Amino acid sequence: MSEPPPTVGRVVHNVPHGTPLRSDGSQAFPPACRAAIVTEVDTDDPGRVGLAVLNPTGQFCHSLSNGGSVLVTGSQVPGSWHWPERA
Repeated sequence: MSEPPPTVGRVVHNVPHGTPLRSDGSQAFPPACRAAIVTEVDTDDPGRVGLAVLNPTGQFCHSLSNGGSVLVTGSQVPGSWHWPERA
């Protein structure tokens, strides 16, 4: 079954880049799948969206004007979004 195109208000999953790498290669906050709400959709590329990402420690907004987030299906790539997995 194919997923519909994203629309404003839909809940998706976001995989952020995480915090910058430390000198030892670790990260204070590594990439982790998070719930997000679609806030805007690129009319030229519906797979690129703006998101309001919900983190345990607060919210993060990633707008289209700052690059947005791109759809990646089948893997969790930092900087991407995907539809929630079905239980």
